[in-house]
Amino acid sequence: MTNNIFKLMVLGFAMIMVSCGDDDKTTDNQLTLNLAGLADLGSDYAYEGWILVDGSPKTTGVFTVDVDGIASKTSFEVSEDDLEDATAFILTIEPSPDSDPAPSAVHILAGDFSTDNAALTVSHSAAIGTDFTASTGRYILATPTDGMDNNEESGVWFLDNSSGSAVAGLTIPTLPEGWAYEGWAVIDGTPVTTGTFISASGVDAASTFSGSNPGPGCPGEDFVQNAPSGLTFPTNLQGATIVVSVEPVPDNSPTPFLLKPLVGMTAADAPVHSVLDMANNAAATNPTGTASK
Repeated sequence: MTNNIFKLMVLGFAMIMVSCGDDDKTTDNQLTLNLAGLADLGSDYAYEGWILVDGSPKTTGVFTVDVDGIASKTSFEVSEDDLEDATAFILTIEPSPDSDPAPSAVHILAGDFSTDNAALTVSHSAAIGTDFTASTGRYILATPTDGMDNNEESGVWFLDNSSGSAVAGLTIPTLPEGWAYEGWAVIDGTPVTTGTFISASGVDAASTFSGSNPGPGCPGEDFVQNAPSGLTFPTNLQGATIVVSVEPVPDNSPTPFLLKPLVGMTAADAPVHSVLDMANNAAATNPTGTASK
């Protein structure tokens, strides 16, 4: 009787040891993400994680984020050896479906592993490379492209004329491949683009709503024609919100992306042709996170 009890105790202990060993093995090949501030990319794009192993990216898996910012998946099974050797984590935006096994150029978050954890930021050199907190912005209300002087509150141009001559109104970092800036005027609750651009001292890529006369050599738009459905141009930007966003290329949406480093709340009595300041909004819109292995 005593021998049988002893044998059962030994067998039970062995089973516990095997069970613990299996649990450890499962834990050793799991990558866990804890992310905040990401947005729903719609049906044509998804997020994909990558670890750097001997300098080469290896996918950790694809996931989406819903309208409430909740990720569809936060734990990913990865090769135990790769995970052990991983030096960094990178999060990209990819087409969905995606036929290319390599990462896209749109890197939004990255971080180096310190022991088993990586703090993920947009400012990491493998992501966007800046956090935009030093960016500044100024703009004026004017409509130089239509030759009229009775609707000057219907245009916005990112310039600074406070010295008597017009200079670039935005102080912004150069973006890496995969990203571009875009200006916006929120008109009666609807964001309307002023065009995408890569430099504060050059014209933007669109003049959809402007008149036929040349505008200043800087980003901006006159909203004097071709109004989108539901809006009427010329409009009045006094009381409107002016935004500079950072957009993925290719763009996932006709509305502003989650990165909105500069925002200008135009006063209802804002003067035309006079410089107006933008607030730095980067800390409120930069996503963050951690990757744990």
